[in-house]
Order: sequence, then structure tokens, then C-alpha cells
Amino acid sequence: MPHAGADISDSRDFVWHDEAACAALAAQLAQALRPRLRAGGSVTLELHGTLGAGKTTFTRHLLRALGVQGRIKSPSYAVVEPHEAPGMAIHHFDFYRFNDPQEWEDAGFRDLFGAPGLKVVEWPEKAAGLLPVADLQLHIGVSGEAGLVGDEDADTPPARSVRLLAGTALGMTVKESLHG
Repeated sequence: MPHAGADISDSRDFVWHDEAACAALAAQLAQALRPRLRAGGSVTLELHGTLGAGKTTFTRHLLRALGVQGRIKSPSYAVVEPHEAPGMAIHHFDFYRFNDPQEWEDAGFRDLFGAPGLKVVEWPEKAAGLLPVADLQLHIGVSGEAGLVGDEDADTPPARSVRLLAGTALGMTVKESLHG
């Protein structure tokens, strides 16, 4: 669900027919975010979608485009994976297994979200009420789900319908800079 206060004018729609389209959007987003992150700014990106929608794949492409080297794994069990790229800190969160808001305080997530850098959050609804307002939300749907891209040939992977929502002025600026 879009955050409270979001409306259609805050959004931009994309279709990923293949992984190359996912990587292309990730590269554009990295280019738009890089100056703010290198200047010590903070950006929060929420990724919404069902299991297998492509949240982690998109994150891998985004982090590679930002210059992260080495293995980029899903933080499903660890809840958070820190990464470093030239001139910026990155934290990739996966709240899928998040059950207790006290975990938030005990793990020091408030401090991580208050610090400079990029915070990429999968399953943000599991931490509802604890997260700051996201600069951007990426809602990923798989073809065949209600209201999404039409049926695909059985030999090709399903397309993804992607809605990018801006939650802040920064998010609006970034959203407007993307093409495709």
C-alpha cells in the first residue's frame, strides 16, 4: 500500500519485461542518489511486493550500480546486511521474519535509520510505525496478479509492473529524474 498522503501524482510506473529492465532502472536510481549519498545524506527506499517479485534482485542491481563489491546476499535471516560503496554507507534490511517491535530497539535500528547513507528495506510493512517516511517506495507486481501486466508467454519469465512512489521532496526530485 502507498504511504498515507501519497497520491497518483506522486507516482511513476514502469514495466520490467526482463532482468535487464530491472537493472536499467536500478542504474538510473543509483545515478540519481549517488550525489546525495556521497555528500553524507540519507535516503530510505522501501521495496514492496510478494515473495519472488524481484525485491532482492533489484537491490543487487542497485548496490552494484552504486559500486558495492563482493557478495550481496539477502538479509532474510540476519535482518540487516551492511554494505560499503565509495563514499557511502548502505544498509539492506529484510523485515520478512520481523515479529516484535522490541527487536527494533534492541537491534539499534533507530540509530541506523538516523545515520547517513542508503537504507533499502524489504517487507517494510512488518516494521510499520517504526520506520521513518520513505523517500521512495517501489511496489513490484508480477504479471498474472490482479490488475497487473497481462499474461506472458509460458517460455518467458513474467513481466513486473513497478510503481515508484515519492514520499518526500527528495523522492519527488529523484522520481522526476528517471526515464523509461
